[in-house]
Amino acid sequence: MDHETYMQSALDLARTAAEDGEVPVGCVIVWDGRIVGRGRNRREKNKNALAHAELEAIHDACRTLGGWRLWKARLYVTLEPCPMCAGAILNARIPEVFFGARDSSMGACGGVVNLFEEGFRPRPKLTGGILEEPCLALLQKFFQDLRTKSP
Repeated sequence: MDHETYMQSALDLARTAAEDGEVPVGCVIVWDGRIVGRGRNRREKNKNALAHAELEAIHDACRTLGGWRLWKARLYVTLEPCPMCAGAILNARIPEVFFGARDSSMGACGGVVNLFEEGFRPRPKLTGGILEEPCLALLQKFFQDLRTKSP
């Protein structure tokens, strides 16, 4: 499979999150060409600030693989990771990160700051803009619908 196929899987999870009233962010983790971790935002449902798509996917991948070192993994997420998620990516030793839309308010992979350019080791390879338009459109529609519903 190619990058767009994996990002499409993350987008499917993001759509599910939106249907559940969550900010539409989805994430998959790939190991040797196989999806081993899946996650989507569940902050509202779980009433938990830590319930981000990336953290859920990392947790799922660790459980699937039986260890916390994801040294051969590729992470695909529809929105640029925040500082918390970038830290989790660093701690899980994930070497490659692919994201869809840039996050100019909370992005920690170039949107506001790039934690991967700091002195942390190992430094993940970062690629943005994978299916950027549909990732961004999903987020924009979600927030537009939210504003329309609010009095």
